[in-house]
Amino acid sequence: MEYIIRLITSDDIDAVWDIEKMCFSVPWSRQSFVLEVEKNRCARYVVAEHSGTVVGYGGMWLIVDEAHITNIAVHPLFRRKGIGEAILKALMTEAHRMGIDRMTLEVRASNIAAQSLYKKLGFVEVGVRKGYYSDKNEDAIIMWNFSISRTLGLIQGE
Repeated sequence: MEYIIRLITSDDIDAVWDIEKMCFSVPWSRQSFVLEVEKNRCARYVVAEHSGTVVGYGGMWLIVDEAHITNIAVHPLFRRKGIGEAILKALMTEAHRMGIDRMTLEVRASNIAAQSLYKKLGFVEVGVRKGYYSDKNEDAIIMWNFSISRTLGLIQGE
């Protein structure tokens, strides 16, 4: 399947918001994405595009010397095609380009598929946030990648 990963533009916000609503039980508001894309100088977002249509996105905040993944989502019809992995690799590459070598995220304890992807890309479990997801009072697993440069080097050496 052909797709490209590129930086988000304001024109992508409606498509991203549609995917957000499909993928998350407590979605961010459209206005949150507008603020992230147009105002937050510490935020970086990418989209995955297939035949001119946005089919996934991911974002992160760059905070001093670390990157914090805010969200990654792929349209349900386009899952299991490597798009989520490509989005995460693009975010890691962007963080590395900006001199950041550590990245963190929270993931639902029940989201085993996402946890497997993160582990594949060098993330390790370091803790739990009890009841982090308010919709179901579900715990979040805190994961870190402490060496993006090492992970990217391994990926490029595949």
